[in-house]
Amino acid sequence: MSFSHPDRTLEPDDLSSDPIDQFRRWYDDAEAEDLTMASAMALATADAQGRPSVRHVLLRGFDDRGFVFFTNRESRKGRQLAANPAAALVWLWKELDRQVCVTGAVHPTSEPESDAYFASRPREAQIGAWASSQSEVIEGRHVLDEAVAAYDGRFAEDPVPRPPHWGGYRLEPDSIEFWQGRAFRLHDRFRYTRAGSRWRIERLSP
Repeated sequence: MSFSHPDRTLEPDDLSSDPIDQFRRWYDDAEAEDLTMASAMALATADAQGRPSVRHVLLRGFDDRGFVFFTNRESRKGRQLAANPAAALVWLWKELDRQVCVTGAVHPTSEPESDAYFASRPREAQIGAWASSQSEVIEGRHVLDEAVAAYDGRFAEDPVPRPPHWGGYRLEPDSIEFWQGRAFRLHDRFRYTRAGSRWRIERLSP
């Protein structure tokens, strides 16, 4: 792997004592670089038997409570989170030679929070949330197109309400790792883990 920032380092003095503040710094850097889909994150979940799956979703907000994303709660990830409410997130900002890895428990967001975000989406995306039985087998594209047309007609004169099966999740972190790429695979890695009301910071070997 070649590095676009071979002289960039990550040292203890560079780190905030608060991992959410540290994440915000790196996220702001990614947005300042105008990276394509800086909010894209890999979301790993597992079913009740521990069988994993992973996909990319978009970060839709974060604060001291955790990291938020929205989806169909009847999808594969929704079913897995209902059975096993823990997950991992990874952001890769390769142009900055950086990764962030987060693990923790996952909880549904409140109904008002889900309503507010759904109302902010484009109408076409709102219709799509009704039309798509996410993760289910369908016979062909025509099934989806017909469902879109049907819901478009159903809500033609009214605001599109949030489907009852659609909403948000918040991952409450118990571990957050920051990875700064360095030459020869001698990367800088620091992990924050909860220690009561505070966070412990440890350097990890690459």
